[in-house]
Amino acid sequence: MTDNLRIQTKIYDLLQWLLPKAERFPKLYRSTLTQRLMDAALNLNEAVANAISLQGMLRKQQLQSADASISHLRIYLRLIHEWRWLNFGQFEHVSKIVVEIGRMLGAWLKRC
Repeated sequence: MTDNLRIQTKIYDLLQWLLPKAERFPKLYRSTLTQRLMDAALNLNEAVANAISLQGMLRKQQLQSADASISHLRIYLRLIHEWRWLNFGQFEHVSKIVVEIGRMLGAWLKRC
């Protein structure tokens, strides 16, 4: 149970840091890349929350959905960093959070 709380806390930290940053990204991309970035982060949160309340194959499906969301999130973050919407320190910070969430998620998936 504490593992579930830890991953939820990390995802909350990610959302709390990322969503305000996304508001400052160029307006031209707010309806495309910025929206997809935010959707991936929110979908990750929802899939993990759903997985906590489920068991068996349904839980595994939600965890696989979360895994797909985190993969999308990684790609969008790399693009945003390469386009210099995040500086190196910001990218390093968010990447550490995403890597930690990915490790927790991977461990959870292996247990299913």
